[in-house]
Amino acid sequence: MIGGLSFIFANPAILAALVALPVIWWLLRMTPPRPAAEIFPPLRILASVMKREETPSKSPWWLTLLRMLMAAAVIFAIADPVFNPRSNTLATSGPLALLIDNSWATAPDWERRVEAASALIDDAEAKDVAVSIVFTGERQHDATPGSASTARNRLAAARPEPLPADRGSAIAALQAAFEDAPPGTVAFLTDGIEGGDGKTMEALAGIGAAGLKVIEADGSEAVALTATSNESGGMSVTASRLKTDDGRSLPIVAFDTRGRAIASGTIDFAPGAATAKGMIEAPFELRNDFARIGIEGAATAGAQHLLDDGFRRRRVALLSGEARDLSQPLLSPLYYINRALAPYADLVEPRQSDLAVAIPELLEQRPSVLIMADIGRLPEETYPLLAKWIDNGGTLIRFAGPRLAAAPADDPLVPVTLRQGERALGGALSWSEPQPLADYPGNSPFAGMARPTDILVKRQVLAEPTADLAERTWANLADGTPLVTTATRGAGRIVLFHVSAEATWSNLPISGHFVEMLRRSVQLSRGGGIASDGKAVKAQTLPPYRLLNADGVLVAETGNARPLDIVPGKAPVATADNPPGLYGSEDGFTALNLLPRDAELKRIDMTTAGPHTSERLAGAESWSLKPALMTLALLLLLADALIVLFMGGVFSRARMARATSAIIMVLAGTFFLAPPQAFADDARPDDQRILERLDTTHLAYVVTGEEEVDRLSEDGLRGLTDFLTYRTTLEPGAPVGLDISKDELSLYPIIYWPISASAPMPSPQAVSRIDAYMRAGGTVLFDTRDQFSSLGSSSTGTSANTERLQAILGNLDIPPLEPVPADHVLTKAFYLLTNFPGRYTGSPLWIESQLDSREEPSNRPARPGDGVTPIIITGNDFAGAWAVDSNGVALLPTVPPDEMQREYAFRSGVNIMMYMLTGNYKADQVHVPALLERLGQ
Repeated sequence: MIGGLSFIFANPAILAALVALPVIWWLLRMTPPRPAAEIFPPLRILASVMKREETPSKSPWWLTLLRMLMAAAVIFAIADPVFNPRSNTLATSGPLALLIDNSWATAPDWERRVEAASALIDDAEAKDVAVSIVFTGERQHDATPGSASTARNRLAAARPEPLPADRGSAIAALQAAFEDAPPGTVAFLTDGIEGGDGKTMEALAGIGAAGLKVIEADGSEAVALTATSNESGGMSVTASRLKTDDGRSLPIVAFDTRGRAIASGTIDFAPGAATAKGMIEAPFELRNDFARIGIEGAATAGAQHLLDDGFRRRRVALLSGEARDLSQPLLSPLYYINRALAPYADLVEPRQSDLAVAIPELLEQRPSVLIMADIGRLPEETYPLLAKWIDNGGTLIRFAGPRLAAAPADDPLVPVTLRQGERALGGALSWSEPQPLADYPGNSPFAGMARPTDILVKRQVLAEPTADLAERTWANLADGTPLVTTATRGAGRIVLFHVSAEATWSNLPISGHFVEMLRRSVQLSRGGGIASDGKAVKAQTLPPYRLLNADGVLVAETGNARPLDIVPGKAPVATADNPPGLYGSEDGFTALNLLPRDAELKRIDMTTAGPHTSERLAGAESWSLKPALMTLALLLLLADALIVLFMGGVFSRARMARATSAIIMVLAGTFFLAPPQAFADDARPDDQRILERLDTTHLAYVVTGEEEVDRLSEDGLRGLTDFLTYRTTLEPGAPVGLDISKDELSLYPIIYWPISASAPMPSPQAVSRIDAYMRAGGTVLFDTRDQFSSLGSSSTGTSANTERLQAILGNLDIPPLEPVPADHVLTKAFYLLTNFPGRYTGSPLWIESQLDSREEPSNRPARPGDGVTPIIITGNDFAGAWAVDSNGVALLPTVPPDEMQREYAFRSGVNIMMYMLTGNYKADQVHVPALLERLGQ
């Protein structure tokens, strides 16, 4: 052992050659150096004769020592010293049985597991025993022993599967294969996670092998997301881990349907804790766009949690106590509810007015929410049906009105005890004035919303004071009386608005605040729909749409996956037939995650295995010194050759030869390679135009070939030019239209490119010129001009202009992008700005991501000069906001019409130009105090 490492020679007999080293030493010492050649002149001969020193008859000792070291290095290299040699401990009494976990947890270190299994197969081949190999992620198992080459082929074809290890069927196959004669050795390459009935090691010991070997990753870092909950304050995420002896913080990220990270949070594990919860705090609107939650940096299927359509959109059933005349829709109790929820939920209404028939009919459609507007007494037979639906997870939202105010006080479908009758605020017979809303309590889903000052309540139903009334209140009036109350019943919830759903009791329903309150209330309900009775809902069969691979990536290849059966009241489980992923179609799908909700990862129990040997997958591996010793011998040989050449005087003659050749090359270059003479009449056709534009800054735009788009770009840049002239010291020249396939681009600090899907696609040569322009420090402002058109599209929709931009950017080598940070120079280059509107507003301004200088790679594709981004992307139509006619009158209105928005669009253009021309000088100002301190001022 050397320093805790085992050490052997693979060919120890070669070391006998070391006894020949003294003989080699004697031979090398007796070898004289090469004779020196002298020029004949007589005086030179006499000078040599008069020298006192004599030519040595033996090699110098240090040269002899170098040659001895070289000979010793060759001998040791041939002997092949090996550290940590592998010991073949396989039994020869029977075949080798390999049980290999290829579950989701093995994806990060799968190559190392393959190497470990290959080494075991090599050992079996060396001892001439058969090999049986089975994988716990396969559907069918063939444990019949075969040759080592067959086992290698099966091992090379195996891949990690996005599933937990199914060891039961694999061990059963091994038991059947070795029923008559047990194997010599059973080797178990495990992922370390217990599964099934927890009797894996006991079952392996029951095979009856002569030896049991367990190979496990050292300190497995398997972590999985097991549950999510969309709560009022944010997205709660639960995770479970295998290694629990230390504290750990995991970053988690929420992705939208396009795979973009839109929110983040952390999960903090306490030392010794196997499970932990984290929170992704995000606004309600942003959480509605979550499609997937993942652990940052973890490339496994367990580190991803998929969210389906039910998470974002709810089915809402509407029920009213009366049917108003269609000629007076504003008086209908459901009118404002319908208008508020139609863009965000699937609304269903009964076909009959009979509540005894209408309520079962609605519940059969599995709504997540049932909204009842001014319904007091229900048919007796519907109360048990509604109670069961709520207990199963349904959300009942009720609105007050004359009927509810007159209903009995013992109504079981209200969250609080109500006083009979209604309270009138204002009027000739009332001492009270109409009440505004108070600030929302911290436990309310409305927390964070600004308190409206223009909403007044004139009538309400009152709740009886109880000890828990404050805990059940989501909203209050200014006088402290509840406006919205709630109560949980089983897995569901009841919510009551103490005012009517139409504008007779308050102006809440006709305010935008009403929309937000309803959206947040509906979002708290369970997604996917709730059935009132299992018999009323039929099972569904959904085809595979997108599947999760072992690396945690959604792919379109569905392989041999079978359709997923959705059975009411039974949560689906990921299997080999139904891998985790999305089942359904692009119109609607259900998410099937890897692990059941709130599952916990547990380490495999080794205490029931009986006698066995354990090895670590991350243990020390054997390595040979032979390559290093051969390299050392080669280096010593080169050093010996250089010393001999130096002693022979070769280098002095070489230097003279190089000097002579250098002089000859200089002279040849002077006479034959001199540059051609330049004459004044060699000017190119475009030189005059280039010279005219050198002394003045011009704003440039890309000519798309569409007359209307190009005219608007020219008018827009002319309007920005005038604004710059009036508001700043910069006086640009007239805007310039560029043909990017041939015009000189380096004259312009920024080029505005309006994207049009109907314009011809630029040629690869033109895109290459743009790429070179960006590399040289120029900036291209891409404007898709599609923000307004995207407002009504779905979350997965992409405009034609954006698709064209993606096609163009696919041919450009661009850096990572991010929206303009709040502290970026663009926000303060001239004006102080918080956003960058154009004709439209809402689209972020994308720029190069600001990486930390210490982490910035040296081979970045487009490096900005002086901190200036080479690319800017927007969809707000800057040119449309800047465009003016010859009299300075705006050509196009802003959306929405707002002249201040146009003003801020111009200011955005000014900031962009100042940023282009001056770089990060604003950011450099933070260093001024430090510089003054260093200068002693």
